Amino acid sequence: MKVVDGSSLAVAVVLNSIPKGTSHVVLGGHLSKVAYFIAHALCQRGVKVVTLRKQEYNKLKTKLTHEAATNLVPSECYASKTWIVGDRLSKEEQLKAPKGTLFIPFSPFPPKKSRKDCVYFHTPAMIIPKHLENVDSCENWLPRRVMSAWRIAGILHALEGWNEHECGDMIFDIDKVWKACLDHGFLPLNMDSTA
Repeated sequence: MKVVDGSSLAVAVVLNSIPKGTSHVVLGGHLSKVAYFIAHALCQRGVKVVTLRKQEYNKLKTKLTHEAATNLVPSECYASKTWIVGDRLSKEEQLKAPKGTLFIPFSPFPPKKSRKDCVYFHTPAMIIPKHLENVDSCENWLPRRVMSAWRIAGILHALEGWNEHECGDMIFDIDKVWKACLDHGFLPLNMDSTA
């Protein structure tokens, strides 16, 4: 038996939900393992990551390499129309976003929607292949035949025969996990039309 927390796939789903060509994002909400790895991957790719709070900035900076940390920006302005958010994003914080902002959750629980002039993606999840039977969504905020990335990761782990645990600070190769998921017929749920 292997312990699989599914963080790698959750990170991959969020990263692949961000519209292509995005040069900066706002990161907010409760920081988690998934949030740290999203910030790290984005900063390594040259995407500016703006934090909502100074304490988030300080926590993230300690976990990033020196090169990646150059793309981490403390909260100065919130002009980005792509926000990567956790479940504790407040209404007041959402109101700082410009009209038309895309909110992409990174946590298993969706933030409470406070804006009608913005777009809210589902939590990290994928559409399951048609050949999988007797599987429905496990979360009541997801559509039928859609499962959270955390649950799919366990299935994927077994399908691929991976023999490692994914827990604690451990995370798999995000691109490898994403490719394996697509190869097994899982489809992206949250895809921006500009991606």
